[in-house]
Order: sequence, then C-alpha cells, then structure tokens
Amino acid sequence: MTDRQEPKAQVDAAHFFAADIRVGLVLSVDSFPEARKPAYKLRVDFGPLVGELATSAQVANYPAGELAGRLVVGVVNLGKKRIAGFTSECLLLGSYDTEGVVQLLSPAPESSPGDVVG
Repeated sequence: MTDRQEPKAQVDAAHFFAADIRVGLVLSVDSFPEARKPAYKLRVDFGPLVGELATSAQVANYPAGELAGRLVVGVVNLGKKRIAGFTSECLLLGSYDTEGVVQLLSPAPESSPGDVVG
C-alpha cells in the first residue's frame, strides 16, 4: 500500500463519527515473533474513561525505545481481534509512505491520553 492508492468509495459521515478515535500514550512495547509480518505488542493508555488497551502494530520500523512514551492516535471501539494468539483491542492510526512503511499519526505534544480526536 502506498500514497498512490485509489480513493475509496464515499461513505455516510455517520460511519466516520461512529469511530471512537482518541489520543493514547504507549506504555510498553514487546516483541511479537509469532506475527506473520514484523510487529510489536503494545500496551496503550487511552485515559481514565477508556483505560489501557493492548494492540498489535506493524510498526517494526520504529525502535521499541522510540515507541515507549510516545503519544499516538487510535480507534478504541472496533472490538477485539485475535492475531497469532494475541488479543488486539484497538487500532493505531498511521499513513503509508511511498515505500509502504507505516508512519504513525502523532497528536500535538500538549494532547493528553483520552483526548477525543474528531
């Protein structure tokens, strides 16, 4: 996937606004050798109303130490998904660069875990 991907079909705005997108703080980063593609297991704090959620993210292009303590943007209401025996509870958002590598979206530095993105 690259930035040259064709636009997707139009959707009703209600579909977008149904997604609960929030700022999170990466608390921990663990290796995930069972995943088919290089990935980490992350624990992310989405603030007091959502709490901590686990996710698997194909962001092995980032050193683990660079991810821990980083603010990220994630969707927290997509339900749970099993990935190689691991339960992922949220989806971190990023863009694909021209090489197809994920570049995580970053909120403003003054954002706090749990802030709503909209």
